[in-house]
Amino acid sequence: MGAPVILTHELMPSRSRRLRRMSNSSSSSASSGGMDFTGALTILFIGLKLGGVITWPWLWVLSPLWIPIALLLGIGIIALIGVALAVIFDK
Repeated sequence: MGAPVILTHELMPSRSRRLRRMSNSSSSSASSGGMDFTGALTILFIGLKLGGVITWPWLWVLSPLWIPIALLLGIGIIALIGVALAVIFDK
């Protein structure tokens, strides 16, 4: 038997190179479909609550879901008030 043939980048068929390039680009994309921090924290809190480790009310167990939304709404309301005041006092 002869030595095994090793395909280098130059010897690989173009389809194989194209597929390898596509798989490398998709694995390095920003949206990998993984879980973000708030999702992981929510699952952790739910597990701790169901396991009896923490005795928080469900409102606080699920707080990683609603606190970012509440912050965005608060900032949006403050911005709208600022724009309304600017329009009122510019006249």
